[in-house]
Amino acid sequence: MKTALVPLALAAAAAPLAAQTAVPVTPVTGTLLDIEATGETTRVPDVALITAGVTTTAADAATAMRDNAARVDRVVAALKRAGIADRDMQTARIALSPQYRYEQNTPPVLTGYQASNQVRIRFREIDRAGPILDALVKEGANEISGPELTLDKPEEALDEARLAAVKIARARAELYAKAAGLQVKRIVSISESGGVAQPRPVMMARNFDMAAAPQSKLVAGEQQVGITLSVRFELQ
Repeated sequence: MKTALVPLALAAAAAPLAAQTAVPVTPVTGTLLDIEATGETTRVPDVALITAGVTTTAADAATAMRDNAARVDRVVAALKRAGIADRDMQTARIALSPQYRYEQNTPPVLTGYQASNQVRIRFREIDRAGPILDALVKEGANEISGPELTLDKPEEALDEARLAAVKIARARAELYAKAAGLQVKRIVSISESGGVAQPRPVMMARNFDMAAAPQSKLVAGEQQVGITLSVRFELQ
């Protein structure tokens, strides 16, 4: 125990005098009340995260990887032509696996190799995501998943949810205090949890018959942003 206290004492001695000044803590003399409240607001998502991938097969691993790399290069080039910045593209997964044919009462037979490469794309203009995905399919993308819709800058919405949560917690504290014949004196502590909520499922049309199908579309809808606060009140 003494060994653990020595560095703390030395640090305190070396710190400026102002940093050593103790902040007075008002003692709690009344009744404590803990309230948990959730504040929510809604926003229209402005960012879509979508994964586009290329899967190729060949008789040997090297050919499968080489063919896959060439098609991925075309997909990435199409993204750049569409105005997607390098910072909004990221390799999500690269895989190579053998393929076997299975028949009853015989050992598996190796038939070739499958290579896949997936790129995670951030669309900052959701309205443009569908047509760009159609262009990627033309360039060789044969796997598309998503979207995950979110907010690029959720801070304002989060602050709005925080204010709503504090208001709800205060109203509940007043209710409990009145029922108990007391009054709310002050807030002793606040802690929070939560953040940008997961969006509701959205629609993304996808048809690989490019000549016959209309353009793919994303429907953004609305997204709830919530913050949960644990607030401790002192009643008197």
